[in-house]
Amino acid sequence: MEALNPSPEIRALVAAHVGKVERFLAPKHGYGTDFLAIVEGQQQSFFVKAMRNQPGGRRDQMLREKAINPFVRTLAPELLWSVEDADWIVLGFERVDARDAEFGKGSADVPALVELVNAIGELDLPGVARDWPETRWDWWADRGAPELFRGDTLLHVDINPGNLLIGADRNWVVDWSWPTRGAAFIDPAMLVLQLIGGLYTPAEAESFARGCPAWTEADPEAIDAFVVATARMNRHRALRRPDEPWLDAMAVAAESWAAYRGVTVYH
Repeated sequence: MEALNPSPEIRALVAAHVGKVERFLAPKHGYGTDFLAIVEGQQQSFFVKAMRNQPGGRRDQMLREKAINPFVRTLAPELLWSVEDADWIVLGFERVDARDAEFGKGSADVPALVELVNAIGELDLPGVARDWPETRWDWWADRGAPELFRGDTLLHVDINPGNLLIGADRNWVVDWSWPTRGAAFIDPAMLVLQLIGGLYTPAEAESFARGCPAWTEADPEAIDAFVVATARMNRHRALRRPDEPWLDAMAVAAESWAAYRGVTVYH
């Protein structure tokens, strides 16, 4: 891993909880975070993420991840400490030994991914999450469809290879930056989308999702509405950021899924 040289401000905030820092190392991934590092101290290593301490979405994400951590520790690394000043908010997690999951065609990880998605769905909805309704797809959905996305299941939503980790002894779900309360089928649906992005056919991806009770018990009309909204959302993102090919790949995946289900995305 590449060595990092963070600002003196971050060094001071981290040192207050870690003590003398041996080195900061860049992890393999970490999108949408102002600073991300493996911090090696004299006694222990930590996974550290930091955001600029400004009002709005990113600060709110950090506070939400901090609030949900005590309720998801059967799946997620423990948040060991947090600190903030006028400029930064920093979270320090236990470091886990695991690799990114493989979502590509023929991956041996798929059964473990299904198990992890089921485990998320089995978590109790804590009181802290009751005021976090899932609304991200509402703007993209057809009239009346957002009501189909409502529910009382704790959702992770950001199901992707970097957030489902495979270890030697156990597997993990990380980056609980924006958990919500919503319909139970949404996390399995996000797994399907990622598998299609990994070059499984929509039929193959949905066959794996049939290992999720939340998927098999869902109203097909609700899934159709979600696929339509997902395809619109992903195409919009791809058009806005053409320099990021992965966004176009996810848009293509969502559109192929919509075609498979026979739903109309663009009127």
